[in-house]
Amino acid sequence: MNTEAISAAIHDATHDSRVPGIIVGVARGAQPAEFIAIGSDANGVALHADTLFPMASVTKMATALAVLRLCDQQVLALDDPLEQHLPEAQAAQPGVTLRALLCHSAGLPMEVSPRLAAYAAGLDWAAISTACLLTPPDSPPRRRVQYGNVGYGLLALVVERRTGQQYPDALAQLVLEPLGITATLGSEPPSPPALLANVRGKHAGTALEPFNSPFWRSLALPWAGLVTNAAGALAIVRAFRNPQFLSAALGAAATIDQTGGLNGGFVEPLYWEPCPWGLGPEIRGHKEPHWVAAAAGPDSFGHSGASGCLAWYAPASDTAFTILGTRTADSGWLLRRAPAIGAAILAEA
Repeated sequence: MNTEAISAAIHDATHDSRVPGIIVGVARGAQPAEFIAIGSDANGVALHADTLFPMASVTKMATALAVLRLCDQQVLALDDPLEQHLPEAQAAQPGVTLRALLCHSAGLPMEVSPRLAAYAAGLDWAAISTACLLTPPDSPPRRRVQYGNVGYGLLALVVERRTGQQYPDALAQLVLEPLGITATLGSEPPSPPALLANVRGKHAGTALEPFNSPFWRSLALPWAGLVTNAAGALAIVRAFRNPQFLSAALGAAATIDQTGGLNGGFVEPLYWEPCPWGLGPEIRGHKEPHWVAAAAGPDSFGHSGASGCLAWYAPASDTAFTILGTRTADSGWLLRRAPAIGAAILAEA
């Protein structure tokens, strides 16, 4: 690995964007993964390759893998109507399938309403899951890509219903343990995760602070709550092309556009025409602006997280990489600086 070029790009990000520290992991083909850790977390604790990190929405790829593993076991099918598994869900309407939920085209809103599950002391996964069940679509399915969390809450409930397990236990059995990943969801990790800088909102600095607090970690959010390290993030994104873990046919389907060319995305400026999305992973396509360099290729895939991280895979060079920064993405640093780090990684390939 060309550590000099990658380290230079990391230093630019830490200095120019006030990111206290960044961990980069790279895995090429069958070679062992390599890691670079520069700087610290928001408390000044030095980073290292095994530092645990709140993965935010990279968690969605792990949840997608749990669903796909059940599809491989013929417990589920991608085109199952949601009504077949969660008939009580308000979203269980014609056209809302597991496939549509996985690629954010089910017509659901981005978040559950605070009226249904207020972010406050006492909130737990039981209350959040009930709120997901009570959330109706806000547009017809298959009209646009609206990235969001509600659909992944419903997918976690489908996994619970079909396995008879609480979601963290099912995720561990289906995904984390088979991949050998050190990770927690809903419980405290064995060592403190990196403390993130620049957490915003009214709960910043309180016992309810997103990403940094035991309260937030206790919620076991199937769209955001996973805590793992750089090796875990690499294993998750690589699992989509690991035929020992996921059937080759399903892995291939998961990593191509499943939206049929729909437009959409997050919110401006991250709204693209078109907005390709797979069965969990985002597909790079020709989106601009984007946190992954175009050199990764339009067929590259992965996911970013609001905690300031991403995990990505470039098929053309068989290169997986992860970038974990100790400043939340709200500041825009990931969008501004991650492409240069990714480009330095991919230049070698």
